[in-house]
Parts: sequence; C-alpha cells; structure tokens
Amino acid sequence: MNRRYEGPVIDPHHHLWDLSLNRHPWLKKARGTGGEMIFGSLTPILRDYGVEEYRRDVANQNIVASVHVEAGWSDDHPLDETRWLDSLDRSTGVARRYVARVPLDSPDASRLIAAEAENPNVIGVRDIVSWHPDPVKSFAPRANRMSDTVWREGLRHLSRHGLVFDLMLYPWQMEEALSLVRDFPETLFVVNHGGSPADRSKNGMALWRDGLRALGGQQNVRLKISDLVAYDNKWTFESLSKVIHHCIECFGANRAMFASDFPVAGLHGSLDEIYEVFRKAAEPFSLEDQRALFFSTANETYRLGLE
Repeated sequence: MNRRYEGPVIDPHHHLWDLSLNRHPWLKKARGTGGEMIFGSLTPILRDYGVEEYRRDVANQNIVASVHVEAGWSDDHPLDETRWLDSLDRSTGVARRYVARVPLDSPDASRLIAAEAENPNVIGVRDIVSWHPDPVKSFAPRANRMSDTVWREGLRHLSRHGLVFDLMLYPWQMEEALSLVRDFPETLFVVNHGGSPADRSKNGMALWRDGLRALGGQQNVRLKISDLVAYDNKWTFESLSKVIHHCIECFGANRAMFASDFPVAGLHGSLDEIYEVFRKAAEPFSLEDQRALFFSTANETYRLGLE
C-alpha cells in the first residue's frame, strides 16, 4: 500500500482581490444581482481576499509557494493587477508567480504582453475562452475565439516572450483547442479546472472524457486539477475521484497538478476538504507521482525555482 504524500505543496491556481479598488466587474455585478451568477451564489466570496485570508485557508496544507491567476481585473486598467500584486507582502511564498490578464484580440495586445513579460514575477497569461450559449454561463464575449486570426496573433506575441498560456474552456470547445495547441507547438498550454466538466449528463461527460484524452496526447499541454466542485456541487469523494483519476490517466502525473482555485472553490467546499480529496485520490500512485501532482509539475511549469 502506497503512503500518503506529506511533502511540500505548490498551489498553482488561486486569486487575491481587494474590493475597495473597484477593479473586478464580475464581483461588482454579483453584488448587484444579490450574488447569483453562473454556478450559484457568489455571496460568500464577495469580500476582500488577500494574502492573510489565503494563508488562513491553507494553514494545514504545507503550501510553500503559489501562483496567482488573474481574477477578472477590469480591462480598463491594464497592467494594474500585477503592479498591485507586486505591492503586497509575498515573503511567505504566496503569489510567488503571476498569470496575468491580457485580452489577446486587443489592438494593444503586443504592447501589453511585452510590458507584462518585463516583470520577472509574470510567468504566463490567461484570456478566458469559455463560451456558453447561455450568457449566464459564458465567461467569454463570443464563441470561436481560438480560431480567430487576430486573437491568434496575440497568442503568437505571447509565445515570442516564452510565457505560458492558461487555457480555460468548456469540453465542447476541446476540438477547437486541439487545433490551436497543434498550431502553436512552441507554446506551453495549461488547461484550467480539469477541463471544466460542466455538463454532467452521460453524453456531456463522454464529450469531456474524449476531449481531455485528445488534449492529453499533446506534449505542449498540461492540466490543472482544480475547482472540480464547481461542476459537482453535491460532490462526494467517489464522484470527484473518478474525475481526478481520468485527468491523471490522460496527462500523467508529470503533466498534471492539483490546485485550489481559492477562494472561488470555497463556494462548494473548504480548502482542507478539497485537499483531503486530492491526497486520498492520489494514494494509489507512487510517492514520486504524488510529489509531481502536488509540487514538481507546478514548480517546473511555472518556473518557480524551488528545490
């Protein structure tokens, strides 16, 4: 019987925000609608979430470093989110690296990418492509962004600077994503949230499984196993572990990593509950594979430089 991993952990996906800055339109919108958005009420996270709040949530998990992923900062204030992060006390390893926000189809994308790349803390960019025919569930302004020539040119600038691209999408977009990652073999893509298995029907889960397997066959793609509880609000260990094991089967431990997506994932479970699921689901794997899932893959992907 394999031992449970108890070593150092890197959390490669979480968010921080200060609501007094008034820089997060989606949180402002949620306040105005009583908190109801997308996959339920956001009311519990409509509060400041800074370094200390995050540290309290992760206190039991031996997290030695983390990656801050853009938190829907307003496009009217480009570059300001990473500058705000630079102003925080990050001496404990929280937000050691950043994935910044740049709209790749913006006329200013080239300049913004170059400016973000000058910051040694910026390791990647995210421009969400998750489109849904129901506007309430859509994170992207329009469909088929990954096929758009202007958007792709923005991605090309990203590749020239050697930045990682965090890819947040729905399973029905995975065929389009497969063409994208094949057309940009020099770019490292990191699929967010286990590929977002939002459609829990038999056909929906089959589409997710097949699409994730295809993406896992591309060596320039990695996967964050994060916020699975957003798509499985009545989760159990058994329901989450099936998804986790398929993720690892598709990508292998050396190209997959566990992540918290806090505070958003906190809408459906505590951080300790979620990491308990990760640890228990990982037990059948060797300690070397467990170390990859909890530490090594994130360390190498986001160039954190930890021993």
